[in-house]
Amino acid sequence: MTTDDTVTTDSWYAANQRRLMEAVAWVAERLERTAAGEPLAQDDPLFATAPAEGFALDRVAEFFDLSPFEFGILVLCAGVELDSAFAGLCARAHSDPARPFPTFGLALACLPDAHWSALSPGASLRYWRLVEVGSGSSLVTSSLRIDERILHFLAGVQHLDEHLAGFVTPEPLAGDLLPSQQALVEQIARLWTQESTGATLPVPQLVGAESVTKRSIAAAAAARVGLVLYHMPAAVLPATPHELDALVRLWQREAVLSGAALLVDCDDLESQDGARWSLVALLAERAGGALLLSTRERRQLSRRVVVSLDVKKPAAAEQHTLWQQSLGSAAPLLNGQLDHIVAQFNLSAPTIRAVCAGVAPDINDTYLTQHGLRELRAALWRACRSQARPRLDDLAQRIRPIATWDDLILPEAQHATLREIALQVRQRATVYGRWGFAERSNRGLGISALFSGASGTGKTMAAEVLANALDLDLYKIDLSQVVSKYIGETEKNLRRVFDAAEEGGAILLFDEADAIFGKRSEVKDSHDRYANIEVSYLLQRMEEYSGLAILTTNMKAALDTAFLRRIRFVVHFPFPDAAQRAAIWERIFPPETPRQDLDPAKLARLNVAGGNIRNIALAAAFLAAEDEAPVTMSHILRAAQGEYAKIEKALTDEEVRGWI
Repeated sequence: MTTDDTVTTDSWYAANQRRLMEAVAWVAERLERTAAGEPLAQDDPLFATAPAEGFALDRVAEFFDLSPFEFGILVLCAGVELDSAFAGLCARAHSDPARPFPTFGLALACLPDAHWSALSPGASLRYWRLVEVGSGSSLVTSSLRIDERILHFLAGVQHLDEHLAGFVTPEPLAGDLLPSQQALVEQIARLWTQESTGATLPVPQLVGAESVTKRSIAAAAAARVGLVLYHMPAAVLPATPHELDALVRLWQREAVLSGAALLVDCDDLESQDGARWSLVALLAERAGGALLLSTRERRQLSRRVVVSLDVKKPAAAEQHTLWQQSLGSAAPLLNGQLDHIVAQFNLSAPTIRAVCAGVAPDINDTYLTQHGLRELRAALWRACRSQARPRLDDLAQRIRPIATWDDLILPEAQHATLREIALQVRQRATVYGRWGFAERSNRGLGISALFSGASGTGKTMAAEVLANALDLDLYKIDLSQVVSKYIGETEKNLRRVFDAAEEGGAILLFDEADAIFGKRSEVKDSHDRYANIEVSYLLQRMEEYSGLAILTTNMKAALDTAFLRRIRFVVHFPFPDAAQRAAIWERIFPPETPRQDLDPAKLARLNVAGGNIRNIALAAAFLAAEDEAPVTMSHILRAAQGEYAKIEKALTDEEVRGWI
């Protein structure tokens, strides 16, 4: 604020105070005359000659359409708070020392243009809670008191009504917005400023998962039209229409006094919560004024025009620009690494800035000399990976990927397909970005895969190998735990996973796909219909996901071909033959493990999958450790007997002949 602004503000406060006290003095004089029994003039020069400077008292009269008599009642009630002599004046005017306070009867006696309707419940003074009527035997003799929020406003003091403190909070302006976000700000401003006078303003509905960005856009849009923004979570709305109506009135009054817009945050409301959505619709209908909604999906209110605006993370080009700005002189040295970061991690503007600040607050020549460009690239990649962890760790199991391509024993065809999956993830930036394929497709650009095969054939290990090779986090989601019998719950659970994973670019491994897929395209009843909705939602999110999403199943034949066509890669994991089992046995023990006289060819006669082989090897290692001896065929035999018993399979003589 400049010196001139300070002088102007101070001058307004001084002039506003003079205006207010002049009005109080005018009422005080009429109280004196009433107490003395002297005649009163029937004109109201103070109300009729309101100054043009926009003083608080006159703004209240204008905002709430007060009559001269209502104006006088307001000043009468304010006088008791502002002038210590006023209580005595009221008592003398009442001819009753026990009534040193304003009453409606006193107002009727001493103020001009009196009318009985001024204090009716629907009139401005009581409807907008400008004054409060105390207890008493009659309306005429009951005390009147000015509302505290109104009193402070008349004195030129702005603050949030304490009755709203538990419902709304001020939303500060964020920093500079991106061009795509600023375009939405301008669109909202046009919606509000192009409406004809007296028309109900349309409600901009900000749709998407970017809650922080939506709030920043809403605050900027409010400021664009000269308003401040308040934020209200939909969860705090009162449950009854009567309580909601009282809240709406308080908000409408505050919006007028503060010059405010309201953002109703419905991001945490579920689509099936009909009662809560009805309250939101009722709020929008009754509140009027500048109102915005924040939702994850498009909703239509019953009686008010809603304009839906999609709010997404910054486009790839904008993210690239943000990285360059945040990294400064180091950005050109990254040699295309930013393209891969932008392609893999779909980050918001605040997150990008936070990543750069956290990795190296001052990236300069000294930093590069001490740490090197390779370390900077690795640190940025690690920081991006970690962005989704706080949310995803509560929703899925994070698997630390340690397996490599050499650990994966599969036929060459399957190996080739898995390597193709990896290269498509690595080359997304080139093909979709620089080579323009993203502009040629109207479908999502996500990379999806289905891994099918019996338990223990290497499906999870293959996902682990991909995560390790691509330097990405791996999260395992058990679809049998995600699926819910309650309508809409499955989509809600899936949405949480994908929304959380989007920033960190993690590989998502959805286990037990049979729980949600199956042959369900033929609709026979409502359960089939909702099951199809769940499958379609999962496939849609996989197609839109910026990372790699993998489904696993033990029963590929149970999956409908219509759904399979929407998955880019399908990899079958066969039961390992004897040669593959021997290769697994050759690699199964870490180099540090002491071994003696192990024969992979004989061990390969155990007719089990790789997962079982890992279990047997681990159990044999514990047995050997207990014996303080190297792992031998005897230890493996004992471990195999335990594993076979667990899977309820008979261990035949042919499998173990010649072991010991």
